This record gives sequence, structure tokens and C-alpha cells, in this order.
Amino acid sequence: MKPVALLLHPPATISSAALRFSSKSHLRKRPLNISCFAVQSESTKVEVSSKPEYKPGMLDDFFLNLFRSKMVQEVGWDSEKPGYDGLIEVANRLTMKGKSNSDTIEASVRILIALFPPLLLELYRMLVSPIAGGKVAAIMVARVTAFTCQWLMGTCTVNSIELPDGSSCQSGVFVEKCKYLEESKCIGICLNTCKFPTQSFFKNQMGIPLLMEPNFNDYSCQFKFGVLPPLPEEDSILKEPCLEICPHATRRREVLSKMSATQCPKA
Repeated sequence: MKPVALLLHPPATISSAALRFSSKSHLRKRPLNISCFAVQSESTKVEVSSKPEYKPGMLDDFFLNLFRSKMVQEVGWDSEKPGYDGLIEVANRLTMKGKSNSDTIEASVRILIALFPPLLLELYRMLVSPIAGGKVAAIMVARVTAFTCQWLMGTCTVNSIELPDGSSCQSGVFVEKCKYLEESKCIGICLNTCKFPTQSFFKNQMGIPLLMEPNFNDYSCQFKFGVLPPLPEEDSILKEPCLEICPHATRRREVLSKMSATQCPKA
């Protein structure tokens, strides 16, 4: 009778087997879903934590070549190295050419002026700089600086700064880590071919006060358009010690091993 009973009730046996197969199939699929979810979660974490680096484009190459060509004209010499490395060598030659730091600063100002078409700077100083007490011009140049100078300084963003009257204004530019300082390795090159001439250029040629505050510990720099800088001879930044990796101070230490070389000889 048992064989007959089995034959009379085959669906129960098939249903049980199908249930077991379905259960096993379901268990096999579940780890796959968990695995995919884990990979997606890990990928999301990487995207959040990673910060995209600034990558130079064709426009940056144009600015680099233009700036370098004007610097070469002023120095009367060019490096055999291409690109940014060659620019740094020309900047080094610029600091060595001048008889004094003032000569280097004046030469650097002439380079900045040569980057602009004739009359443009004068028209900007006459027509734009006086608007709203200079705030409009300061905001404009902050944005232009952040857009056009990342090839030279690295990643930078417009930020809010406090003006002398106590108000805040979006006329600041924060450079996260200055490539020019990092590659030149010299406080003197930073001060005499960048900070002091740039401050002088914006104030005298465009009518916009500018204070630049480089940080020689983390290589960041804060631009403050609309803020008057102290006189160069009164600027406390001149008291900054030389960088350990400064090539000029290193050579001086080798020649004058008994002499203290805490300050960059070009600063």
C-alpha cells in the first residue's frame, strides 16, 4: 500500500523538493546582494574622503608661457628646462641679476605690467577702482586671480576677509599650498618676485590695495584685496627664518660655515 500511496500523492514530494531547492537558491543569492552593497558603500567613502587635485589645462599652459616669456625678456636669459621647472630657474636668475632686493622687486613689477595691454591698467584704475569705495574692483580682481593663477600657485579659492572698516568682503583668495614657493624653496624669491611686487603692482597700477600673507610653515598664502600692506621695511615677514631647503642659504652655509644663516640672504 505504501508504494500506491506514494504514487497517489506525488505533488507533496515534488513540492518539498522544490521548497528545499528554492530555499538553497535564495540563500545563495543573499550573500551576493550583501557583497554588492559593501562594495558600493566602500566606493562612496573613497569619493567623499578623496579631494580632486587641480589639473592644468590648455589655458594654463598659455598663461605659463606668456609669463615666462615676459620674465625672460626682463632677465635676458632663458633656461633649457621646459615648463614650470624652467620658469623657476629664470626666477632664480632674476633674483641674482639685481644688485639689491629693490632692483628685483622693480623688475618683477615691470614683468607684471608687461602682461597687460596698454592703457588697460590705467582705465581700470580710473573707471573701476573708485566704484563703491574700491570694493567692486577688489571683488573682481579676487575672482580673476583665483581663475587665472592656479597654474602658478596651485589650488586656490575666493574667501571672505575683514576690511579695515570692520566689514567683510568676498575679496580674499586663499592659496592652499603655493606651488611657486614649494618649487623655488626660497623665501627671498617669494618676497622679492611675488609678494612685494604684486602688492605694489595692484596698488600703484590698478588702484587696489593688497596684503599678501604667506605662511612659510604650510606654504599657504592669503590674499587680501582691499587691505593696505605695511611698508616693506616695516613688514614683520622679513624677520622670518630661511627655509631649511633654501638653496641660497645652503650655499651660504657651505661657504661661511661659522656664520649664522637664519635669514634668507635674498630676503
